[in-house]
Amino acid sequence: MGWWDALGWFGSALLVFSLMQARVLRFRVLNLAACVILVAFNAAVAVWPMAAMNVVLAVINVWFIWRLVSQRRDETAYAVLEVPADDTYLRHFLDVQRADIARYFPAFDGAAPESGGRTAYLVQQGNETAGVVIVRDCGDGVAQVELDYVTPRFRDFTPGEFVYRRSGLFTGRGFRRILTPPGMVAPYYDRLGFTAESDHWALDLVGA
Repeated sequence: MGWWDALGWFGSALLVFSLMQARVLRFRVLNLAACVILVAFNAAVAVWPMAAMNVVLAVINVWFIWRLVSQRRDETAYAVLEVPADDTYLRHFLDVQRADIARYFPAFDGAAPESGGRTAYLVQQGNETAGVVIVRDCGDGVAQVELDYVTPRFRDFTPGEFVYRRSGLFTGRGFRRILTPPGMVAPYYDRLGFTAESDHWALDLVGA
């Protein structure tokens, strides 16, 4: 097998692998890389219809990647809905995502309705739930975040940060300080003004 054949097989394998990705941005990036490789391969072997098709697919991927990245900081891209901890839809969402939540938050007990002092925020993109943030009132103006979960599809975009940007969601309940879940995997809180403290992050809301 020659060098160009190996490149063609690699591009085809990467294209298939990209289709297996749950994260939408990762899918687009890998698919774009596969299309670029296949454009080079098909041009080298003079299969022009396939080369042209992959050029079009590459352009489509570039457009979607630009759109997805531009929405990362777009305040209109997501809506934050406050719901009680015993909300029926919230319970359904947590049940559906139970296995994935346990993987990243093994200490989370499912926000049982009998556990008081909890408030939940659903992060919505249109009619799709991108994530959920559940907060427990620890007293003395301290809000302990027990869950900051994002579905795999939106995991490249950290939509939970839209909850923290709107400090009025917390100050309106008398909170002066937010503590994140201990030991969270790949935290993004440094970009939001949180300060690292031992195994968690903290944000003081005074003047926020």
